[in-house]
Formats: sequence, C-alpha cells, structure tokens
Amino acid sequence: MAHDHLSVQAETGRAQAKLILTLLGGVLLLGSFVADVSYSETSPIRGSTIPNPYKDLLAAIGALMLAFPLWWHAAHCMLSGHMHMDELVALAILAAMAIGDYQTAGVVAFFLLLSNLIETRTALGARAAIESLIRLTPTRAHRVRADRSEEEIDASSLRPGDTVIIRPGDNIPADGQILTGSSTVNQATITGESLPVEKSVGDEVFGGTNNVTGVLEVRVTKAGADTTLGRVRQLILDAERTRIPLMRLIDQYSAWYTPITLMVAGVVWFFTHNMSTTIAILVIACPCALILATPTAIVAALSAAARLGIYIKDVSNIEWARKLTAVVFDKTGTLTTGELAVTRLAPAPGVEAAELLRTAVSVERFSRHPVARAVVAVAEKARVQPDEASQVEEVSGKGVSGLLSGVPVMVGRGNWLAERGVDLSPVSGEAYQEPEGLSVLHVSRGGRSIGWIGLEDRTRPEAHDAMEELRQIGVNHLIMVTGDRWSVARRVAKEMGCSEVQAEVFPQDKLALVDTLKKTGHTVAVVGDGVNDAPALAAGNLGIAMGAAGSDVAMNSASVALMSDDLRRLPFLVRLSRATTAVIWQNLIFGVLFILTAEVAIIYQLIGPMLAAVLHTLSSTIVVLNSARMVRFGEHIAAHVPRPRTVAAAPTVGRVALEAVA
Repeated sequence: MAHDHLSVQAETGRAQAKLILTLLGGVLLLGSFVADVSYSETSPIRGSTIPNPYKDLLAAIGALMLAFPLWWHAAHCMLSGHMHMDELVALAILAAMAIGDYQTAGVVAFFLLLSNLIETRTALGARAAIESLIRLTPTRAHRVRADRSEEEIDASSLRPGDTVIIRPGDNIPADGQILTGSSTVNQATITGESLPVEKSVGDEVFGGTNNVTGVLEVRVTKAGADTTLGRVRQLILDAERTRIPLMRLIDQYSAWYTPITLMVAGVVWFFTHNMSTTIAILVIACPCALILATPTAIVAALSAAARLGIYIKDVSNIEWARKLTAVVFDKTGTLTTGELAVTRLAPAPGVEAAELLRTAVSVERFSRHPVARAVVAVAEKARVQPDEASQVEEVSGKGVSGLLSGVPVMVGRGNWLAERGVDLSPVSGEAYQEPEGLSVLHVSRGGRSIGWIGLEDRTRPEAHDAMEELRQIGVNHLIMVTGDRWSVARRVAKEMGCSEVQAEVFPQDKLALVDTLKKTGHTVAVVGDGVNDAPALAAGNLGIAMGAAGSDVAMNSASVALMSDDLRRLPFLVRLSRATTAVIWQNLIFGVLFILTAEVAIIYQLIGPMLAAVLHTLSSTIVVLNSARMVRFGEHIAAHVPRPRTVAAAPTVGRVALEAVA
C-alpha cells in the first residue's frame, strides 16, 4: 500500500511538472503572437516587411518546450515496441517545425499536452477515492497501558489485542470490539449509509469510521491493511487495474490504427502537396476521445457505487451486472435478518403468558444458542424477571433443562420433551396446532407442558422492495435457496415474491443450481452473506456478498461487496451498469463521428492545424464531462436506516400475548 501511495505522489508530481512546462510554453507562444502583431518594420529599399525575428524565436523555444514531452513519450513507446497514439502528434509537430511553421507546431503541442493532462487528471481521479480513504484513518491513537494509563502512539503501531480510547469526534484507528461505553458512530465511509449507527458494549467498530457522541474503549481486532477500510482500499486498487471488454477492444485496434492513419496522411500529401492539411490530419486523428471514453465512465461509476457502500473487485463485473437474467438468493441473513425473534406465545389453559415466558427465560438465559438469546431479549423488553434456576443443563440441538425451586423445567423441541416423558396433552388441541413457518419451543414444568413459544427469522422490509425493483428492470428469475425447512422457506418466498424456491438443500445443491442456470443461458448473480455461501458466490457470473463489512470471507469470495444489509443496492448496481455502458457507447460513437467529420472538413481545407488542435482538446473535454455525469448517478436513493444488531423482539409481553392462544 505504501508503494501505491508513493506512486500516486510521483505521478501527481509529474503531472504538476508537465502542467508548469505547458503553461511556460504557452506563455512563450502567446508572446510570439503578440510580437507578430506589434513588430512591423518595413525595408527602406524594397518597401517590404522585414521578417520578425522575435516571433520565430519565441515560437521556436515555446514549441520545443511543448513538443519535447510528446517526442520523448513517442520515442519511448516505439523503442519498447508499443504503438501509441502520441506518434501521430509527434510526427505532425515535427513536420510543422521542419517547414518553419513554429507557431503551428507550438499550438498543436500546447493543446495536445492539455488533452494529455486531462487524461492524466482523470486517471488520478480514480486514485482520489483511495487517497481520501488513507486520510480517513487517524495517524495517532490513544492506547491503554497495562496500568490503565494512556499513551499516544502512531496508529500504524497498533496490533490486535491492544486497547484504545476513542473520544467524541475522533476517527476510529482500527477495527475492534467495544469493551466499555456506548456511542453513535458514522459508518458512511464503509457502508455508504449516511445515518449514524448506535454502538454499545460487544458491538464491532471499523477503522476509519467516526465516533460522534460517547467515549469508547475498544479492543483492536484488526489493524493496518487487515482492517475493513484497508480491504476496501485494496478493492478499489484491484478494480482500477482491471479492464472491461470494451477497453480491451480499443487496445486491439490501436495496433493498426496508427499505421492506417499515417497511410491516409501520406495519400493526402501525395494528392494535395499541402503540409498544413497533412499536419491537421495527423492531429485530428489522435483518438484521445476514444481513449478516454471507457476509463472516465468506469471511474465515475466506481465512485457512484462506492458512495452507497458497493465495492467492485473487477470492473468487468460492471459488464456482467447489466446482463443479469437470474438472481439466486440465500435466505438466512440475506432475505431475512438472520436473527430469531419471538413472535407468538401459546400458554396452556390456566397459564399466563408472563408465567410461560418467565419459566422459559429462567433456564434459557444460561445458553448461548440464538433461540435462547431471542427468548432472553423478549423477556428483557417485557421486563420479566427470571427465577433462580439450578442444575441447568443444555443438550445440544434439543433444549435446556433445570430446576426452579426444586421443580424440573424443560425448554426445547417437542419430540425431546416427549422422549423425556413430558405430558404434552395440554397443548395438543387444534387451537395449539403449530403454525407453518414458525420454530416452536415447548416449555414444561413438573413434567407437564405449560405452552410453547413461537420464533421466526423475520424478513427484511427492504428485501421485498429490492425484488420488486429487479422485476421492474427485467430481472424476473428470482430464486431463493435455503437449507431451512420447506415450511419456513415457502413463507419467506411468498413474502418476497420469489419465482422459485428450493429448501432443505446442501451447499453442493446450490452449486448445481447455479451451474444448471448458466447452462440454460442465464447470466446468474448469487447473493449471500459471504460466509457459508462462498462456493456458490464463486460459481455465479456475479457473486455479491451482503453485509461484507468486517468479513474477510465475503471480501475474498465475492466479486462485489455490499457493505450494508440493504438489498436495494442490487437493482441500483444493475441500473448503474446499464447506464455506464450507455455512456461508454455514447463516448465512443461521438469520438468516431468527430474524427471522421473533422477529417472530411480538413480535406476540404475548412479546418487548419491550429483549429484541429483546439477541436481535439474540446472533444476530449466533452467525453470527460459526459462521463462525469455518472458520479451523481443514484443520488436520489434514500439512505437505508440500519437496525441495531440485536435480536429483534416484541416490546411488551402484552403485545406478544395478543397472539397467545387462550
């Protein structure tokens, strides 16, 4: 990374030096035109005008200063065996100087250098996002010593396991986990979400994000290049180095473009014997507009995507996104929150809902299972205090048992309770039939059932909107795959409006599904959480990892990383891809038509070398400005409001009790 940073600085320094040289040469050229106007001595013998020595001297010096960088680059390319478009301009300038037209040579070189500077500035613009990311990470950090005193150190010296203090207004120096304190953290630089997120003990924070309100004590888990910000920076660098098929197409044709242009210029010279026309042909034929057509649009598209927390590894993925015909979604953590929530209480006759919940939470609070966390969460929201339990034992995959005031209590699967001899008859009636799509947790006390608790993995509200948007833009084959039960899968698929659903599948089944879709002609995107979906993500034409912030697996397995959990980024990516491709073709068509039209005008002597140089620069500017429109693409999209990463639960027992079976 340090090497990349230094190369950016060196490239910026060269661009600044070239700009100074261009301006100095331009001043000398301007001086030659001023001298040409102001100097007008007449010979006393013949009455003719004496040649202006100042005009030619100033123009020659200025032309040499401006032409040297172009000659140097052209010679370097030719010696390395690589044909570049600068050879055309270098030859045109040399021809103008050979016939003594230094002003024309200088003007052509001036405007061509300006065009090159525009191209260089555009390339450096791709690095601007990277440099801004570098500046986001603080250079200093406040580390806590073993004696609890603070020391200020370089942020680069932080190592996993260190503890740092982060005060309001500070940028967080590394990825870590909050040990003490709570605060509001602005994560826009990572996730693209403009709204701050509430963070408290146990939550993860990311380096480069901003601590807004409280004081935090954070244990460092990742530092330097291993942080989420460091990985994002590497994603941008990787994307910048890649090329899409349209860019490779231009490279293929550039090998014969220069020889053909030279041949055309030779034919024009043979028939017209007009050096000015030949020079103008060489100048206008330099296809800077074509060269800039694709990279400028890609840079703008990457910037628009990064603004919303979408990071693209390879710019060729922009091509794939516009061609999508099928999307395969994982269920858990993608279409659903991945966090169980208590949605129904079914107390047995004569049992209060609060009593059912108190009995369950008294033993479940000792478990780390997601089901147990959901029960504990709803009890805390409802302010239900657990009783003291003893001899608590957890049976993996089945449930938890214990004693409450000497009375045996069991919470778990119905078949496990039945195996232990629990009487389930109190909840065997039709009114207690387990609803499809719910995970049910049975509760017994003293060997007799007192009811059950229903839990579900809730769907993401924005996921349905994303599905609808995909259908509107023509991506109609929307498939949900999950290893979960069919009852749950059907409920989620119905809510989402999926065109197809597959449940109780294994990872190899997901791979087989993706392969089948590709063989039938579909361009397939696979969307998952990047952890257990890594093989499928790699198999799709486009692998999209959701909620990739902090996940190394997501960064490595997917070709596109959505740093937030908002699936509405997916239809945005498709629209961005289509808009970017349209802008690229607009630029290419404009560049080709410009060159052809200008060359015809030059042959009919409507355009001279100087005007050709001006028009050449103008065409490059038009292409850059057209591409720059993509930077603002998607600004209308409202920021997703991220939910706190806690287990969802109903606010009160009364609310849950509304769905309790009487």
